[in-house]
Amino acid sequence: MHREIHGWHSPSLNKHMEIVMYGHYGFSLLLLPTAAADYLEYERFHLINSISKYINEGKVKVFSINSINNESWLNNQMHPRHKAIRHQQFNEYVFNEVVPFIKNMTSQDTSIILSGASLGALHSANLFFRRPDLFGGVIAMSGNYDLSTYTKGYHDQDVYFNSPMQYLPNMSDDYWLSHMRNNKRIHILTGSGNYETPEASRNFSNILNAKGIPHELDVWGHDMPHDWPTWRAMLPYYLETRF
Repeated sequence: MHREIHGWHSPSLNKHMEIVMYGHYGFSLLLLPTAAADYLEYERFHLINSISKYINEGKVKVFSINSINNESWLNNQMHPRHKAIRHQQFNEYVFNEVVPFIKNMTSQDTSIILSGASLGALHSANLFFRRPDLFGGVIAMSGNYDLSTYTKGYHDQDVYFNSPMQYLPNMSDDYWLSHMRNNKRIHILTGSGNYETPEASRNFSNILNAKGIPHELDVWGHDMPHDWPTWRAMLPYYLETRF
């Protein structure tokens, strides 16, 4: 499998950020790490291997980036307001740096699909719903789509606007809603096994239904826990059957 590692000093985050790329051709799949992990997490836990067939066939070109969750919501030593600011900086890094990089490594008209598991599912969904003009869809696995789950009681405007469960019900801008309503690649997946919270995905689906946003809610069985075997089953299945 073709593999390249790139990196640059991010103006948005004021630190060096790496990105790994797998494959030559196909639509772009941008992976967001699960928690406080790095850009190689999906490789270490064999998720990249589980989708290697589609990478090698040229169906998909995969990109994976670092998280900065240990510099924001997972850092117990930071003031919550500083966590919120850092989260916003991460969004700007993805929008203003990662997306142009992917376009330069593929083509300007190549679709970028976001994906992630656990906390990465929240981030991937939030990035998509914040900027549906930049992304072609999202495959969110085992997520909870209210950022307040991670903020230990803190709430401000940035928490609100990074919680799709909070801001989508109140969204009325036809420009952004039309992008979402015209998208056919919004996939919300969850297992029902140990440590999964399928109700979080069902509640999020209810909000999308109320806003007229087409999507697929897929609740897998009680044999699918909140763990890597589940995500190594989900992602290749969706690349095979939905793309």
